[in-house]
Amino acid sequence: MIVSFLFSFVSLICHDTASYDIVKEFHLLNNKSDEINFIKNNCNNADPSVLAYVLSVSMKQAEYEFNPIIKLVLFKTNKNRLELLITANPNNAHLRYVRLLVQEKSPVFLGYKNNIVEDKTFLKRIMNRIDETDYLDSYIIDNTSL
Repeated sequence: MIVSFLFSFVSLICHDTASYDIVKEFHLLNNKSDEINFIKNNCNNADPSVLAYVLSVSMKQAEYEFNPIIKLVLFKTNKNRLELLITANPNNAHLRYVRLLVQEKSPVFLGYKNNIVEDKTFLKRIMNRIDETDYLDSYIIDNTSL
């Protein structure tokens, strides 16, 4: 029983550190080269939180494309993958934060604004409690309309 508790505690700390590092790295990305490296370094990570940031950066790659069809396909493919992640992990604060970021910053013509109110409500609730994602609160405040 004690071993199981210790394993769970260590897993939580390691997971939390990895998520913290990914969030920090994500917010420091400032050019295409860094973004491509971020995607390559993290695209095989099985953690849904990490994958959400990878998908967000992958959607952003549409900015660098000239062909509007390729832009749209890049955005929509990664948007759909993010939505599947959220469907499978509806209580994950990182996924909701990333979706809110993308929806608030995406152009209206893409039609990706449906969950802003829902995600804000979810994130407000998360921010009002003490948990393992408290480090995310300042990012939410600084980078969204909350």
